[in-house]
Amino acid sequence: MKKNIFILIMLSSLLINSCKNKQNVSSKKEVLAQNIVEMNDDQLKMAGIEIGQVMNKVLSNVLKVNGLVNVVPQNLVSVSVNMGGFVKSTELIQGSPVKKGQVLAVIENLDFIELQQNYLENKSRLEYAETDFNRQKDLYTENVISAKSYQLAFSEYKILKSKVYALEQKLALIGIEAKELKEDKISRSVIVVSPINGFIKTVNVNIGKFVNPTDVMFEIINNQKLILELVLFEKDIDKVFIGQKIQFSLPDKEVKEQTAVIYQVGKSISDENTLKIFASIDNENNNLLPGMYVNAKIEISENTTTALPYEAVLTFDDKDYIFVYKGRRKEDKKEVTDFLMIEVKKGITVDGYTEIILPKDFDIKKSNVVIKGAYNLLSALKNGGEMAC
Repeated sequence: MKKNIFILIMLSSLLINSCKNKQNVSSKKEVLAQNIVEMNDDQLKMAGIEIGQVMNKVLSNVLKVNGLVNVVPQNLVSVSVNMGGFVKSTELIQGSPVKKGQVLAVIENLDFIELQQNYLENKSRLEYAETDFNRQKDLYTENVISAKSYQLAFSEYKILKSKVYALEQKLALIGIEAKELKEDKISRSVIVVSPINGFIKTVNVNIGKFVNPTDVMFEIINNQKLILELVLFEKDIDKVFIGQKIQFSLPDKEVKEQTAVIYQVGKSISDENTLKIFASIDNENNNLLPGMYVNAKIEISENTTTALPYEAVLTFDDKDYIFVYKGRRKEDKKEVTDFLMIEVKKGITVDGYTEIILPKDFDIKKSNVVIKGAYNLLSALKNGGEMAC
């Protein structure tokens, strides 16, 4: 800011001195149009004027949103046990990689022994009840026994069969294969295995700790399929749709922008008048981890338009202007350059370029415009005519 003030002071000094010298040479003072400013070579150098052309540039109108890196629900798993027990062993810490089926911990409990014993006892009873039922069935067919005796045998067989099946399912829930269970192979411990590939996000157990069925022992994340979970304001809901492209980056990180595509738009509005949108990430890298905060830009539209560097377009009295180079000429044996200020309409600004709508008679191929130092020209022009001598 101090540098800009210094430049303006020096520029004003040069322009005023130039005016005084010019008035000493000729008593007639040239009258310029209100929208034209002239500068000699020293003034041009001090003002830092650069000339260029209006460009046809592709500008994407973007909507800025924020959010988090996340995973799809099936890739985030909370591991618990179906029956409580004491942790006998575990070797995992936060960040440890795991594979599907890998042992996470070993749990011990007397209830495991009782469950296996109960299963084997009822399985033995079922074998006897099945034999008795078949015998009663033959006797009933031969009218040796009553229907009541046959029905009692059948009922006992059915009850034991369902009980044994239920016990098989309970054993399966704690990781014991009932068909391989024998009287001399009853175990007091069970293993807890990983249901997916990934890495350990959290560890909530240690050796000797008792865990209940409702306790989460481990959280496992598979980060091979990360997504963006972004927050959108209700007023912008009509600007987004499935399939839209997103560019995002990590704040305060020297990582180039990455891309994503919207695959889901939320259908409910929160109390803060926002909703969530979800996007799948293209070409993921190891720098992304679930929970990271991201800044994102949603491409609303993409058009080829006439544009200039944003500093070339000035706003004055609620109107937008640019300066057009009109050529050089001699004045009092010195070379001066004329610039014409014209009104334009300003559009979006993206990546340092501003969209402009030019007058209908403007020829972008033949016209040169000021792309740098335009503010100094405006200051000279609006300084009561004394600076534009």
